[in-house]
Amino acid sequence: MLNLIGTYNCKADTKGRVMIPSDLKKQLAPVAASGFVIKRAVFQSCLELYPMEEWQKLMQKVSALNRFSRKNNDFIRRFTAGVRTVEMDAAGRLNIPRDLMAFAGIEKEIVVSSAINIVEIWDKEKYEKAIDDAADDFADLAEEVMGGANEIEDGIS
Repeated sequence: MLNLIGTYNCKADTKGRVMIPSDLKKQLAPVAASGFVIKRAVFQSCLELYPMEEWQKLMQKVSALNRFSRKNNDFIRRFTAGVRTVEMDAAGRLNIPRDLMAFAGIEKEIVVSSAINIVEIWDKEKYEKAIDDAADDFADLAEEVMGGANEIEDGIS
């Protein structure tokens, strides 16, 4: 299982190319040859970069949905809207499509942040605002999401 670590400040050039930081590039090296899928995030105005293997796992779940259910069909359409395959070039850059840059409000200053098995790509100001906005609620959120330590075998705290 891929377990990415780190948050990095980067820049996008006028063509939408982003130099992936060397530490993150090393972590992505085992999966880079297969390429990546980039898409709009569901809950935030940022982008999500999936290694192809992780995308395939997710698509197995999505493809199991009954397409004759209107709700499922609408979800699939919206979830896959704007999805593109991308590759890291020889210099370690990703080329982000313009429509996805516009969706995320990315101009120049960006944050590339690991999210376990995927990478989030944010406009720097939006990322900092999202982190600041969540700071007050984080203790409550952590307790709600991870607070059942008695249920977890290794007792992570």
